[in-house]
Amino acid sequence: MRVLAAMSGGVDSAVAAARMAEAGHDVVGVHLALSRNPQSYRSGARGCCTVEDSRDARRAADVIGIPFYVWDLAERFHADVVEDFVAEYAAGRTPNPCLRCNEKVKFSAVLERALALDFDAVATGHYAQIVETPSGRELHRAVDPAKDQSYVLGVLTQEQLRHAFFPLGDTPKTEIRAEAERRGLSVAAKPDSHDICFIADGNTPGFLSKQLGEAPGDIVDSSGTKLGEHKGTHGFTVGQRKGLRIGTPAADGKPRFVLDISPVDRTVTVGSREELAVESLVASKPRWCGPVPAGTLHVKAQLRAHGDEVAVTARVEGDQVFVEFDEPTAAVAPGQAVVLYDGTRVIGSATIDTVQRATANV
Repeated sequence: MRVLAAMSGGVDSAVAAARMAEAGHDVVGVHLALSRNPQSYRSGARGCCTVEDSRDARRAADVIGIPFYVWDLAERFHADVVEDFVAEYAAGRTPNPCLRCNEKVKFSAVLERALALDFDAVATGHYAQIVETPSGRELHRAVDPAKDQSYVLGVLTQEQLRHAFFPLGDTPKTEIRAEAERRGLSVAAKPDSHDICFIADGNTPGFLSKQLGEAPGDIVDSSGTKLGEHKGTHGFTVGQRKGLRIGTPAADGKPRFVLDISPVDRTVTVGSREELAVESLVASKPRWCGPVPAGTLHVKAQLRAHGDEVAVTARVEGDQVFVEFDEPTAAVAPGQAVVLYDGTRVIGSATIDTVQRATANV
């Protein structure tokens, strides 16, 4: 097959490209230039999309022995990922930019261009597995639970999965680094990326303040009593504990957490850990990895990129997904994705719109 290997400049994508070439495919490496101003993105090895990454990717392609190109997708990335990120925080929601990048850039813009250039598939260094079945391809968790990235791939459709390869999903990360060293890839010891690539210093509240400006408001408890003030609701996420800067301690002396964010009246509501518990949610904009689920589902759900899965009952009604938790679950934030799993198989993903707190019915 003719395979386009997306090469970020890290160890994972380099080994993925090497494996595809070793398997006999006609592989071409491509690095995505995502910044309209490369100097505004992080330099060094703390995150992906750094100014050095293109050179690292090119060196890896040379060692593997495959052609290499750089594609400029900066405008698409800025519109679909960066502007979406800012707009979601301005609306009091908590987005996942990596998930949005997979949906809008890596497996939409890149795959569309690859198919137009007569490539058969796109390969990436994501940790997930594709399983062939008589009814189509299934997306499954990686064998290494610590590196599993199926959550941020839950937005992929069956059509996209038909043209995708994840060569690393069956291998633990420690073995991938050892393999990179054996292959002579200089990125073998390169640190993993963890932070948001377009926030150069890793300071998300500072980045959002520059984009949105200050919009002072009140911090209140669940009864509406004012506890303090803030400089902008975009500096908070649901479930946040640190950095609240509330002068008045709780009556019971226990920590407070962000319960709700309301940009309209510039109010941030805080409360106890118990008040943070959610019993159900409603999500929209579903993306299914296979057929649309029918009936009532007794499955597992993951609510954050590195969160634990929880048992839920879910049902789909048109463009909405209704999810009830078997046990109350904390820190469920509108804007994040709820990804449904049947065992290790990813059913699909939807964006959380509203939550029903357990204490609301007490």
